[in-house]
Amino acid sequence: MADLLIAGGTVVDATGSRRADVALSGGLIAAVEERIEPRAGDTVLDASGCYVAPGLVDIHTHLREPGNEDAETVMTGARAAALGGYTAVVAMPNTDPPIDSAPLVGHVLALGRNAPCRVAVAGAITVGRSGERLAPLAEMAAAGARFFTDDGAGVQDAGLMRRAMEYSRGLGLLLAEHCEEASLHAGGHMHEGSWSGRLGVGGIPAAAEEVMVARDIALARLTGARIHFLHLSTAGSVALVEQAKAEGLPVTAEVAPHHLVLCDAALGGYDTVFKVNPPLRSASDVEALRAACARGSVDAVATDHAPHPPQAKDVPLDQAAAGMLGLETALGIVLRVLWDGYGGADGDSPGEVPVAARRSRRSRRSRSSTAGALVGASAPSLGIADVLGLMSWRPARIAGLATDQGGDQGGPVAAGMPGNLCVIDPSIAWEVDPSRLASLSRNTPYARWRFVGRARHTVSAGRAVVIDGEAQC
Repeated sequence: MADLLIAGGTVVDATGSRRADVALSGGLIAAVEERIEPRAGDTVLDASGCYVAPGLVDIHTHLREPGNEDAETVMTGARAAALGGYTAVVAMPNTDPPIDSAPLVGHVLALGRNAPCRVAVAGAITVGRSGERLAPLAEMAAAGARFFTDDGAGVQDAGLMRRAMEYSRGLGLLLAEHCEEASLHAGGHMHEGSWSGRLGVGGIPAAAEEVMVARDIALARLTGARIHFLHLSTAGSVALVEQAKAEGLPVTAEVAPHHLVLCDAALGGYDTVFKVNPPLRSASDVEALRAACARGSVDAVATDHAPHPPQAKDVPLDQAAAGMLGLETALGIVLRVLWDGYGGADGDSPGEVPVAARRSRRSRRSRSSTAGALVGASAPSLGIADVLGLMSWRPARIAGLATDQGGDQGGPVAAGMPGNLCVIDPSIAWEVDPSRLASLSRNTPYARWRFVGRARHTVSAGRAVVIDGEAQC
């Protein structure tokens, strides 16, 4: 393995920031010093004007393999992740078949063995994700599953969820819940509010999420089990989480980048690229999620990267699959909406809330006149270390991947630590071109959006897998 030198950057990790060069050898960080002279044969990565940080960690990635390889594979998704600055992703279990057994956990881990970032795996809570009986959690954990979720659906049976939590507590495992009360969600395709009424589209009320958040907090109180809430989208949900944390309950929560920047008005043109689950909520919900990130009550930003082939999106809104790409755009979005040092101009992303929705019920896939419903009222308020904490060392800890938990992610950037790093250039201005994304799918809502700040280099296990924005494998 060739030795690397990352030269000229500012190191940022959970311990603070300092000007330093970083040398890597044999997959590990060999030295972190103010100046390190390159040796003959070293590969030198220029980090001038950049932040050198622990690699980003996405704990909510849909890699689609096995079963839906036309949308994504482990390798293509991992390549997209590396280009986005990620050195680890956790693959969700809603594949075909679902990841609900030790052999399937092992299969996906094997698929990711030579990927350009670490591919970890989440197992299903219930067999087939059907919500009827518990999957073999202990066996999957022994095979390498990081946590357990029926993502794509919430566990509807409260008694079954209680048993899962009691079992997980005894084994020291983490459950992660997709909070969606099915009877309240039924028939809905977007957030229930003024826009759903205006468009004549079935709505999904905020209560569909909040009811299950409240239920599982009550079950955490009853059982003492840890619970992680996936992709929360409403002001009420984060308020419930804050109350639970104040009570001392073992609760963590994540939000997705799209819920920090887009609101339900994006569906004003019936464009299915904006259909996600949970749905894009109101502008006030977006503001509440940003504020919760600033207060520290949200633990992670996770992409919910959900690739779909064209045939799953090029249909009427009520028939379209929910989900959008996220791995290559997440960092740009989070820097824009949360970082107090963001260098972009006010108009560097197209799109205000569309005011003239096309209402023809014969053309529910018609494009709106903007690239999205950008919510831009609040001023970013987090320092760069806090932003990176939401995307690196804090999610690494949730998934049990942190270095002080015996894992290899999240830093600190110090001699002897695993060589999983990203180099972020905060001054790069770039435009999203769907045709150049690494994913096999193209369902991004950010086509032609312009951001400032991007991963310039990514180093995974001491290997430069992205150099100057170009994938090396």
